[in-house]
Amino acid sequence: RKGIRSSEGVIPVKNRIRTIAISGVFAALVFIGTELRIPTAIGYINLGDAVILISSFLIGPLAAFPAAIGSALGDLVAGYPVYIFPTFIIKGLMGLTAGFVLKSDGEKKINLIRRILAGLAAEIIMVAGYFGAEVILYGISAAAGSVPFNLVQGFAAIAVSLPLSYTLLPRLKKLAAIK
Repeated sequence: RKGIRSSEGVIPVKNRIRTIAISGVFAALVFIGTELRIPTAIGYINLGDAVILISSFLIGPLAAFPAAIGSALGDLVAGYPVYIFPTFIIKGLMGLTAGFVLKSDGEKKINLIRRILAGLAAEIIMVAGYFGAEVILYGISAAAGSVPFNLVQGFAAIAVSLPLSYTLLPRLKKLAAIK
């Protein structure tokens, strides 16, 4: 069958416009989630990664697009232009990887273990990706200093996205008419 591949299999050609629209909505939600900052003892966390994981639960590997676009726009608006390109790549890879881990093999429901593995895979990409980017930009000492913050960010994203994936996704799938 022709169509776009998602975590639920193949989206028929007639639903491509719907899928593109859903991706656009998720890009906006990733941007908003990135801009909503929650203060912590070591800086702040944002909800952008949680939205990336939720989008990967719904649209599979296609989550790469809203993840990359929404996060890069967040860096642009927040005044971090040096991070736009690394963020675009890192966040896109996060959505892509989580989506592939969650890709359906014909089963009706995605179990908790696969949801956790998808989150861990995505967040390892985030921590390692920003470490690599910051080594290039600032040197290894400064890059190492950001690792604890990025770990907190990653665990927060998993902690927020897992319960929402069970409560919110069935409603989103029905609303978006994704089978």
